[in-house]
Amino acid sequence: MAMAASAAARARGLLRAGLDIVAPPLALEGGRQPGRVQSPGLSAAHWAKVTFLEAPVCDGCGAPQSYDLGDGARCPACLARRRAFDRVRAAVNYDDASRDLILKLKRADRTDLAGLFATWLTRAARDLIEDADTVAPVPLHPMRLITRRFNQAAEIARPLARRAGLGYLPDAVIRRRDTPSQGGRSASGRRRNVVAAFAVPRGQWKRVEGKRILLVDDVITTGATAEACARVLKAAGAAAVHVAAVARVQERDGGAI
Repeated sequence: MAMAASAAARARGLLRAGLDIVAPPLALEGGRQPGRVQSPGLSAAHWAKVTFLEAPVCDGCGAPQSYDLGDGARCPACLARRRAFDRVRAAVNYDDASRDLILKLKRADRTDLAGLFATWLTRAARDLIEDADTVAPVPLHPMRLITRRFNQAAEIARPLARRAGLGYLPDAVIRRRDTPSQGGRSASGRRRNVVAAFAVPRGQWKRVEGKRILLVDDVITTGATAEACARVLKAAGAAAVHVAAVARVQERDGGAI
């Protein structure tokens, strides 16, 4: 069976190579002239515009630091206020380049970008993945899911869990209240907006209890949504809740984490 599987894998590789010759892959960012690329991904021009977040970062909120504070060190903001989640990592800075890609996934049905984002998180959240048992997406409210047709966080979380060899709990957390957009709200306003918005269904408690959960979202700003989810997961018995977000909004006025 191993030989058959190996032969099938080689056949798929040859078929993919042949297709790439006939129809070379286009850069995932799209546009009028996206250009050809060697393999599915971004063009070199767009890649250069994306700001990837590199170490050193705060071990708590994942904020970039000017210098290495040492393993497990946390920034003053994290030391001053304990958060409901344990640790956060983000792959890129939320700017024009990353915003364009994320909005294509959320609003233009570009679910093909989810695999790229999962790849970024595999690298950016490597230490969190090593400390996790299972992956769960930040949920959408059912009414929002009907209009959007898919949950962008779930589209990213699913391939991430598969590649990391972790369990996947798509319904670990539900959104029981359709909250207004968080856009334009202060940090305190965002926290108030998600009060009692999330819950862990009773049927999921046994699957959550004692687990170290990696919560996945597309963007993290103040961390209010992630905290609200982490709070109900821990109330249901989760041992730890880490957060992996594709993009992180950098602090401008004390609002972002």
